[in-house]
Amino acid sequence: MRMNEGVEWAVHSCLNLAWLGEERAVPTAKLAAFYELPAAYLNKQLQALARAGIVTSTSGPRGGFRLARPPEKITLMDVVAAIEGPDEAFRCTEIRHRGGSGTDSRSETPCAIHTSMRKAELAWRRELAAQSIADIAATVDDHSPAAAERVRRWFGDTRT
Repeated sequence: MRMNEGVEWAVHSCLNLAWLGEERAVPTAKLAAFYELPAAYLNKQLQALARAGIVTSTSGPRGGFRLARPPEKITLMDVVAAIEGPDEAFRCTEIRHRGGSGTDSRSETPCAIHTSMRKAELAWRRELAAQSIADIAATVDDHSPAAAERVRRWFGDTRT
């Protein structure tokens, strides 16, 4: 399964916002500059996250984005669905009923290919739904303990 790069950008943005805490809004330009991303395109991803209730947006000189709920309550599936949409990855068009396939044109039997693809997709979705932004933060902390502090310093957050 291939996801667009906006998913990666959105997850990284959520992770950074989690490290920065709920009390601080971060402008799109600042989030984009951290990874050298185009701000306009990142803003589209952040707006999708806002529509999904993952982040909130505040306008004005101290405006920007912050997480709308605790990182423990935001799953990777939430982020993927916000960016990619809720549609199934595989869409069965029932080609088995066309041309010379030899099957009954009104078969009551579910398509075995669709059933297999759906089963795989549900497993993928369950795995993403089982991992939160907090889980990702904990994994990063295990492998790179200084990462959260580097983010806080870069964004001008001096707390430790």
